[in-house]
Amino acid sequence: MKIEKLSDDKIRITLNLQDLEAQNIDFQTFMANPIESQDIFLDMLDKADEEVGFDTEDYRLMIEALAMTNGNFVLTVTRIHTDKKEKSAYTKKKKVNIKRHSGTIHSDKAVYCFEHFDDFCEFCAFLDNSILKFLNDFSTSVSLYSYNNKYYLVFSKINVNSHLLKMFCSSITEFAHFVDNSELFEHKLCEYGNLLMKDTAINTCLEHFVNK
Repeated sequence: MKIEKLSDDKIRITLNLQDLEAQNIDFQTFMANPIESQDIFLDMLDKADEEVGFDTEDYRLMIEALAMTNGNFVLTVTRIHTDKKEKSAYTKKKKVNIKRHSGTIHSDKAVYCFEHFDDFCEFCAFLDNSILKFLNDFSTSVSLYSYNNKYYLVFSKINVNSHLLKMFCSSITEFAHFVDNSELFEHKLCEYGNLLMKDTAINTCLEHFVNK
């Protein structure tokens, strides 16, 4: 675990899978169930206070969590100043607010936009080198389109009840951003975009561009 003080009110904590295992927390719990993961955050805050003098007593906190391509996790913790009346209303347990960079999937379709083809390849490599090899359980059809010099990954037949849904959303948004109104946008892609890889885009990319 590495703790860096970015400013008086912000720190960055970097940890890997071994750090989670030391806390008896697996990857899925960490990424998909933030409520149950708060104890490890509180332990980190105590260590940050000891190592870099980052005191969180009587502060509200914003925590942003990102999964990185190298398998590490980066947590950015920001202290939010409050007045004395607000301070008395919060306990250390209640004031932790975890923010994850993820799009919200409520239907059986989702579209993600990659700025460059290399970003898409890096995402595929991340899936291949991580424990996120659950794609068939998450979506049975993944197609890649090009449109207006950007690349769009279309997921169809998504299992919205998958316990891995939040973990997937948090991971992919390290490489791409979620497209609102995905179902309508897919129709635009079908009409105006170019279909590059149909149904098995992830596997096709791994075979021809990543693991060649």
